[in-house]
Amino acid sequence: MDVFHRSPFTRKVAGGSIVSIGNFDGMHLGHQALLAELIARAHTEGLASSVVLFEPQPCEYFQKIAAPGRLMRLHEKLTYLQNLGIDQVLCLSFDASLATLTAQRFVEDILMDQLQLQHLLVGDDFRFGAGRLGDFTLLQAYAEQGAFQLNALASYYVANQRVSSSAIRAALNAGEVVLAETLLGKPFSMTEKVIAGKQRGRMIDFPTLNMALHRRVVPLKGVFAVKVKGVPGEKELFGVANLGVRPTVDGQQWLLETYVFAFSGDLYGQRLTIEFHHKLRDEIKFASFDALKAQIAQDCVAAQQFFGLRPSV
Repeated sequence: MDVFHRSPFTRKVAGGSIVSIGNFDGMHLGHQALLAELIARAHTEGLASSVVLFEPQPCEYFQKIAAPGRLMRLHEKLTYLQNLGIDQVLCLSFDASLATLTAQRFVEDILMDQLQLQHLLVGDDFRFGAGRLGDFTLLQAYAEQGAFQLNALASYYVANQRVSSSAIRAALNAGEVVLAETLLGKPFSMTEKVIAGKQRGRMIDFPTLNMALHRRVVPLKGVFAVKVKGVPGEKELFGVANLGVRPTVDGQQWLLETYVFAFSGDLYGQRLTIEFHHKLRDEIKFASFDALKAQIAQDCVAAQQFFGLRPSV
């Protein structure tokens, strides 16, 4: 998969494209349906399947620290798109020049000129350009003039609920990871590198994999039964993860700490995926390390019961 970062643009993407545009935050069921259609039409029409992303996401540019928490970081999106078989991604730097670019210039300079657009596939609520003035009606005008083909996919619903990144964030904020998984079509996960911690977990017999969260806002918080993927030689492992600021040790920075059952080894620098399957409890401050240790033991038993594993703690 080719990834292009061009702002301002200095090189055209070769060949004709069928294009879809959006944040694709979470790659939920609606995104999956859109991308499946994109790939199918690309194969049928002999075009390159192309996706346009924005970094930062527009809401992060405009709302700054008030922007909602991300479901996916950029590297997670790119990995997902590559695994799907998308041919090329244009990752646009969302800055002042892009924020003030008119919808017409976006279509003509970026889509038609840079991506050699022949077919555009978007969601039915897609809006773009300065002031979000670009919409399906504007795109239809171009299509009717023969500039490109145009199709819109209707919103995706599960049990009468519209699937959206906002709905998934709301579920995660409420600790409803099962509902989030239903809307995502897959478990909510985070993929990060394992970093060196202060090894406090070893002191209480629960060594953890520590991951810094490079996010302005984290969409969920608490203690969870999790699966760990990406460990060399292992299909998947099980464990308990604490996602938060670690109030018992007066932590300030958000951290993802995962205790993995029946595993020992050095994974520093390894990029792993943590899947959140069940919320066990909220993060709380304990009066002592002994109290924390006792609670972690209970969390492990609860997680093992959830996964149908033989308790080992």
